[in-house]
Amino acid sequence: MFYVSHWFPQTQISPKEGWQVYSSAQDPDGRCICTVVAPEQNLCSRDAKSRQLRQLLEKVQNMSQSIEVLNLRTQRDFQYVLKMETQMKGLKAKFRQIEDDRKTLMTKHFQELKEKMDELLPLIPVLEQYKTDAKLITQFKEEIRNLSAVLTGIQEEIGAYDYEELHQRVLSLETRLRDCMKKLTCGKLMKITGPVTVKTSGTRFGAWMTDPLASEKNNRVWYMDSYTNNKIVREYKSIADFVSGAESRTYNLPFKWAGTNHVVYNGSLYFNKYQSNIIIKYSFDMGRVLAQRSLEYAGFHNVYPYTWGGFSDIDLMADEIGLWAVYATNQNAGNIVISQLNQDTLEVMKSWSTGYPKRSAGESFMICGTLYVTNSHLTGAKVYYSYSTKTSTYEYTDIPFHNQYFHISMLDYNARDRALYAWNNGHQVLFNVTLFHIIKTEDDT
Repeated sequence: MFYVSHWFPQTQISPKEGWQVYSSAQDPDGRCICTVVAPEQNLCSRDAKSRQLRQLLEKVQNMSQSIEVLNLRTQRDFQYVLKMETQMKGLKAKFRQIEDDRKTLMTKHFQELKEKMDELLPLIPVLEQYKTDAKLITQFKEEIRNLSAVLTGIQEEIGAYDYEELHQRVLSLETRLRDCMKKLTCGKLMKITGPVTVKTSGTRFGAWMTDPLASEKNNRVWYMDSYTNNKIVREYKSIADFVSGAESRTYNLPFKWAGTNHVVYNGSLYFNKYQSNIIIKYSFDMGRVLAQRSLEYAGFHNVYPYTWGGFSDIDLMADEIGLWAVYATNQNAGNIVISQLNQDTLEVMKSWSTGYPKRSAGESFMICGTLYVTNSHLTGAKVYYSYSTKTSTYEYTDIPFHNQYFHISMLDYNARDRALYAWNNGHQVLFNVTLFHIIKTEDDT
């Protein structure tokens, strides 16, 4: 099914300017979600009764939400009232004791009495709010009862034909939203949720990935354990086979790899050759190297690694735009350099020099031409810095994520799955991402 929810985020762009879409790969039940704020429309302007019905329905929905909030708060405050009642009974008993034994009253009794009164003071405004909420709930219920009667009358007046017309308009909107989502590719990272643990295997360090350019039926998984002294790549036909350990094939690469920052893109594996700044392109279908090229000036062999080390000097990644290399050079004072690569020849097409130290980065990944950098590989890590290759500008961010197993040695974005693949201390996990999109409509000038 196609799920659409309407809400109004705090942003300087009004709904008049175009579609605003918060898209998320999936919810906890695995369903795709697209949250949309639609531009103002006049679909029903010619139909006064339909417009009146829609406005009243919106009012009822708003009131229903208000009642739900008030009801929750009333239930909460009721617990405070019960507590107050218990303490009042305790005070009553204490006063009776004082009345019965005035002459032998000790200082201790006065102190206990004072403490009880201090506890009651904060409950007084709560009780007042409780009374106010109760009155509001009564008013809301009465107003909704009146509105329901009006809506029933309007519905009988409109008849079945107008209802079908409105239903068709809803279906038309849903179709347009589906088309919109097909065209939807890029957006700004807003949130990271998860992780979902797919499997626990291998050493503390490694990489696992799928091909973002593969067809929907092709769900092969590739698995590369450790960050050095290994040449074996294991292939699985699906995530299910990966979880069960049913290998479909193994590849013995001609060179050992360095680090864990490899990427599979359009049927080929791109990796950093051990003890060098050479990038290798290896075709899985042909079983051989198709291209190799030195990444000029790039540090290697733990000269400019991520915070966790592991020969993670050169990070290869892919997004909606293409193939990228992230590394550091002496010429850029050890700060991160972003290079867009030709996927066939591995030539650098264009580079951007940032001011963020590579050794201070926990991991990084590209989404829609923007590099997102984490500030650590340990507990408390968050996306702290981003650099847009579109505008050649950077900003500091604060996007936390749950580092469940305390040590991340690989974090890569997959554009097809709209997810982050991670190797977390011997656990293969997935993070869901939420992106913010602005889509101009045909009527926009």
